[in-house]
Amino acid sequence: MELLADSALADREGVPRLRQPSPVGKHPLASVGIAAVRLPGGGCVNLMRVMQTNACSLSCGYCPTFRGGNVPRVSISPDETARTFMDVHRKGLASGLFLTSGVPGRASRATDRMLATLDLLRRREGFTGYVHIKLLPGAEPAQVEEAARLANRISVNLEAPGDGYVHRLTHDKNFSGDLLPKLEYAGRLLAARRGVPGTLPVSGATTQFVVGAAGEHDREILAVVDRLERRRLLHHAHFSAFQPVVGTPLENHPATPAARELRLYQAEHLLRQYGFALDELTFGRDGDLDLDRDPKSAWARAHPSFFPLEVTRASYEALVRVPGLGPTTARALVAARRTTVLRGREDLRAAGVAIARAAYYLTLRGRRLSDTAPAEQLRLFAPGGHLTQAPYRTPVPPCAYR
Repeated sequence: MELLADSALADREGVPRLRQPSPVGKHPLASVGIAAVRLPGGGCVNLMRVMQTNACSLSCGYCPTFRGGNVPRVSISPDETARTFMDVHRKGLASGLFLTSGVPGRASRATDRMLATLDLLRRREGFTGYVHIKLLPGAEPAQVEEAARLANRISVNLEAPGDGYVHRLTHDKNFSGDLLPKLEYAGRLLAARRGVPGTLPVSGATTQFVVGAAGEHDREILAVVDRLERRRLLHHAHFSAFQPVVGTPLENHPATPAARELRLYQAEHLLRQYGFALDELTFGRDGDLDLDRDPKSAWARAHPSFFPLEVTRASYEALVRVPGLGPTTARALVAARRTTVLRGREDLRAAGVAIARAAYYLTLRGRRLSDTAPAEQLRLFAPGGHLTQAPYRTPVPPCAYR
């Protein structure tokens, strides 16, 4: 349990990681992995993240638990997983569970073990809180249906945006014949359950991509994400910049710049929350986003005729396209100007406007707030945009727990 729980602390989402002494006195557990996960509206929630087993017969080239990996193989039963989580939950250390698994042999058997854990939590333990299950490649349609009944959120990792790219990562996964249809089916089932009386709250379906390991381009990734989100089959996507792990088939493959992961997240937010269309994003000739400029600033620089916007008259849809203004700030400005006289920079700053970035694109009663375009964004990473150049040595790659 310690090995499987500790593996879940290896994610790189920038959230706090906690190590708590085991509250389970009857079992020889040294620690239980708790991860604080950010909520969309602010704040964090503590999740217990665990693999049911790290034994695996798949050949994923980025994962140390692939079938040739030299790692200790352990597993825990559904009963052990359920009892351990409830002990942790009753101690107030975690309010929800994130459950995944390796695939030792038949995927249906490993999926049944995870579903048995969820059934014990819901039926025997009476737990009605948050559960996120990561469905395995090869899981059957009936198992997707059972997961949609028992879990609040389901994720199916697409890993890459097409069959050819997935094949470069592993020979054991099928993008168009398994992964994508399964994600779409899970999304439809969860959407149908939303708001139905007597059912668990629904948080939607998610997926993740291992970015850069297969030679795919940002436009291709975002095209898949945008299509799924517009059909309301995907709540959001996660992106993990590939980092080579020692002992895996891809250990000598170059690391993907961490800045590329950041740009994909920013672009996905523009598509999902800001009303941008995929064709409005600015891609280079290679189909990738600019690493040195965020996607909204890149769009603003490419559309000078759209600006400046008059703060007292511009619509919400126009204001959210201003660098330095997000949806919350744009809504606050539209609401405030109905009852308040906006007098200058301080009023805008109080409403949440990032003046240094937004002033050049705005006028207030016909007067431009700045005649100077904002300076290029400072680099957030080391030269080359890499978080690190050294191969990861974690027992499970960061992308496994998104």
